[in-house]
Amino acid sequence: MERDNQTWEGEFILLGLSSDWDTQVSLFVLLLAMYLVTVLGNFLIVLLIRLDGRLHTPMYFFLTNLSLVDVSYATSIVPQLLVHFLAEHKGIPFLSCAAQLFFSLALGGIEFVLLAVMAYDRYVAVCDPLRYSVIMHGGLCTRLAIASWVSGSINSLMQTTITFQLPMCTNKYIDHISCEILAVVRLACVDTSSNEVAIVVSSIVLLMTPFFLVLLSYIQIISTILKIRSTQGRRKAFHTCASHLTVVTLCYGTTIFTYTQPHSSPSVLQEKLISLFYATMIPMLNPMIYSLRNKEVKGAWQKLLGQFSGLTSKLARR
Repeated sequence: MERDNQTWEGEFILLGLSSDWDTQVSLFVLLLAMYLVTVLGNFLIVLLIRLDGRLHTPMYFFLTNLSLVDVSYATSIVPQLLVHFLAEHKGIPFLSCAAQLFFSLALGGIEFVLLAVMAYDRYVAVCDPLRYSVIMHGGLCTRLAIASWVSGSINSLMQTTITFQLPMCTNKYIDHISCEILAVVRLACVDTSSNEVAIVVSSIVLLMTPFFLVLLSYIQIISTILKIRSTQGRRKAFHTCASHLTVVTLCYGTTIFTYTQPHSSPSVLQEKLISLFYATMIPMLNPMIYSLRNKEVKGAWQKLLGQFSGLTSKLARR
């Protein structure tokens, strides 16, 4: 028992995606580039919203929160993954593993709730535009954002606590790219039925419930859009929601596939690839989606670049 406890309190070994050196170097270069683009893209979105007064609206307040969540989620997983690509020993200390699980799970939960909040914001904007500023006032937006962060964090704290109370015996090899909850639970040398039930309940509360709220919001939004007589009016209403709907499809689609079926035993490689997609592609794509598909953001970019160009010209004349 003493030996088992020493193993448990020491470190885990992350098996990662591949043991081939050339593959690991290629993945390192690719994921490093994607991570830098993610950090830069989300930072620029937050900066742009901060600098442009036209973007000081509820929608962009929530988008700021989403960008912070995205870059934080990527940071909780990708730097560790990059280090392991170039390291011969791919160990992660017990406390670091627990911290990684907590932050990644918390930030994932926060994002799902936040996307539901953003769907409600779009619902009010399309279905009750005359009262939008009255309903989505600053106090409500702040409370909704705080509720998103608190609910995700509390859920993660509970999940992380019950997961790391499981006896792991001498198992220390995590067949995953990070300390992901399903991968850690599989290390247990006891029956994990109660943990799997907790994961399903958590999925229902912080994944399926927000998903159905998003679904209901968009049913109402689509119903309202179809009642608009002018083609231009329908197009404008649709573009109001297009960016958010694209992000919702990416985020909920990949996660629902992974976490609502802990008993179905999908392939380990499939789980790794889905986790990698969620940690790298989605945080990188979100600012691009909101920039390319949003006229207000594109207008703000043009204005900012114009001001920067004008300032550069003045400095050049001097």
